[in-house]
Amino acid sequence: MRREYEFTVYRGTFIQLGRLPDSDLTSTPPKPELQRTQGILWVSAESGRIKGYDWKVQGDEAFTGFMSKNGWVDVDGRTNGNLGGATNVKIVEAREDKNEFFFPGFIDTHIHAPQYPNAGLFGSSTLLDWLETYTFPVESGFGTQPTVKGQSQAQKPEDAPESALLKYDQVVSRTLAHGTTCASYFATVHVPATNALAAICQTRGQRAFIGRVCMDEPGFCPDYYRDLSAEDSLSATKDTIRYIHTLDPKGALVKPIVTPRFAPTCSRPSLTALGQLAASYNPPLHIQTHIAENKNEVALVKDLFPEAESYTAVYDQHNLLTPRTILAHAVHLSKEERTLVKARDAKISHCPASNSALGSGIAPVRDYLNEGITVGLGTDVSGGYSPSILEAARQACLSSRLLGHTKDYVEYHSHTCNSSKSVDGAEKLSVAESLYLATRGGAAVVNMEDDIGGFEIGMIMDAQLIQLGSVRMNGASPLSSTANMNGGPCTSLIQSGPVGNVDIFGTESWEEKIQKWVWSGDDRNVKAVWVGGRMVHWRV
Repeated sequence: MRREYEFTVYRGTFIQLGRLPDSDLTSTPPKPELQRTQGILWVSAESGRIKGYDWKVQGDEAFTGFMSKNGWVDVDGRTNGNLGGATNVKIVEAREDKNEFFFPGFIDTHIHAPQYPNAGLFGSSTLLDWLETYTFPVESGFGTQPTVKGQSQAQKPEDAPESALLKYDQVVSRTLAHGTTCASYFATVHVPATNALAAICQTRGQRAFIGRVCMDEPGFCPDYYRDLSAEDSLSATKDTIRYIHTLDPKGALVKPIVTPRFAPTCSRPSLTALGQLAASYNPPLHIQTHIAENKNEVALVKDLFPEAESYTAVYDQHNLLTPRTILAHAVHLSKEERTLVKARDAKISHCPASNSALGSGIAPVRDYLNEGITVGLGTDVSGGYSPSILEAARQACLSSRLLGHTKDYVEYHSHTCNSSKSVDGAEKLSVAESLYLATRGGAAVVNMEDDIGGFEIGMIMDAQLIQLGSVRMNGASPLSSTANMNGGPCTSLIQSGPVGNVDIFGTESWEEKIQKWVWSGDDRNVKAVWVGGRMVHWRV
């Protein structure tokens, strides 16, 4: 069928983080910087990839001339519609008077989709008791599981409970509304519900890695919620992988990801089999799990796996530490573990909101970056209270500002640097760095750094249109507008007004506007979202 238009032309202000050059690990790596360009770029309606840009096309006259020169006609008839031409295009504009700009889509490298109903419910729990009190009960409600080893599960998404479908649809809808164009999801042990999550992401248009959670260790997992054996866990995982490959044969949008929950929930045979399974594909499947989130968890792993030198070594011994592995949290890694993570080119998902909420600690992100480890951001819903990566970005900044005051961090640096002096503040992350983790960093974590996270030619157009609001006044005096101070209505001073919590007064530089967005913005500022050039969310 003939397409309605050949290209989508995006017109206005574009803000992104530039690519970082390869660094010499003997020196301090370069820091990311925000880049702002104005003009147009155009995206193929067929492939969803950026085909070109022209930053000289600014203003209506220049834009009309560009359209005429290329023989392009606005398919909606609003711009240049009176000119003949052979190529229809769709035009999307970021309006300067409303402080709008295009920004790369956010990438959530660690989120538990079935836990979304529990977002904000963690009481005063720490990790291990939180799992028993909140997490396992809610996840167990996403389906039934075999009661006899070797008993097959239903595979069709429609076999999942209706409540599971509604919850999964809600979390995908909510994350898209917050500008998350790509997410790495943990699901549950249930095959139908996991397949349903994949189908919902495919239908909604969200780029996603979908993982059926593997957990077969009876010594740690509750009887009411676990795989009955390593064989059952492997078989069910294969069922989900087959379904996702049938759903999206080219992996254009949805991909499977092997998901051992974390070492204590998996038997040794299960860990071994999952490592072999991931490696059996070409290219190997991605892997996601948790590591060193909590000190009690680290101690537990040491007791359960005495043959391993460290938590990281447990995964390495079972071929689960690969360049396509996402390690969530990594709050308490030893120097030797960091070296091993770097050597295997495994990636880290930093989840600052969750780490604070559960009292797990603060991951030393600056150290990891300086050591050449790839880091992205995760919301870790529902350990994290918000499905917003923008919230994760601000929490990454905040937690880094406290890191230098922690005993563990000071002692680590005093020991490794053979110095008793305190840290110098280099551990603090800037707004630009946190946004880099949210976009370019996340793209590298999921091994898509050449496809998403920026606006270069050839990259996929995963983007969001951010609106901060207008600053035009209606001319009324603040005194006259509040003259009736005895309970009467107060007239607005701003015609359109700010959007959400971000107040712009017209005196801010563009960098300051970005800072205000990061510190005060939310989903109300996300006007529209595109994945692969397809609009998947818009705010009326």
